[in-house]
Amino acid sequence: MIVAAAFTAWLGAAVIVLSDGRRALAIGLALTAAAFSALAWAGGEHLAAAAIFVGGGAAAVLRSQTGDDVWGVMPPGSTPRLILSLAGGLLALWIATSLMTGPGAPARFAALSVLGLMGARILTETKPPALLTALSALALSVAMVSGMSGAGAGPSPYIAAAVVALGVSVVHAAGPDGA
Repeated sequence: MIVAAAFTAWLGAAVIVLSDGRRALAIGLALTAAAFSALAWAGGEHLAAAAIFVGGGAAAVLRSQTGDDVWGVMPPGSTPRLILSLAGGLLALWIATSLMTGPGAPARFAALSVLGLMGARILTETKPPALLTALSALALSVAMVSGMSGAGAGPSPYIAAAVVALGVSVVHAAGPDGA
């Protein structure tokens, strides 16, 4: 189950990277949130899992209501995004399984892949719905990374990430006006 959840987190991030329409962006965010919730649950953080599930799910629902009413998966010129998604996933898998030691490789893979892919999406994006969706997923991945520190931060980073993801999804930003 943990490996499937880690793969689902990467898949959700890849959908966000490869999409411009609100439907696919919402699906990608929902996949990422559900996967992170499952990973937190498997790690024994039940309150954290609930916070990620509720906050990320609500953010995905809000995202499905703003932006272009299309799927927008793999628009023309998205070959670099496809290469980024595959290469980013493979790099995160290599780092999580061979460079870092100890248990928790699936959770490390999920957090690293989403963190890297969302960072790249944020740096290269100009469309507000995609940018805001990437910011929401980035907040959730930062919570996952903080939960792996071993310092026992408890559910507070997860709750904060859920609030940030939800807050970012409420924002209705206008696109560039071409000036």
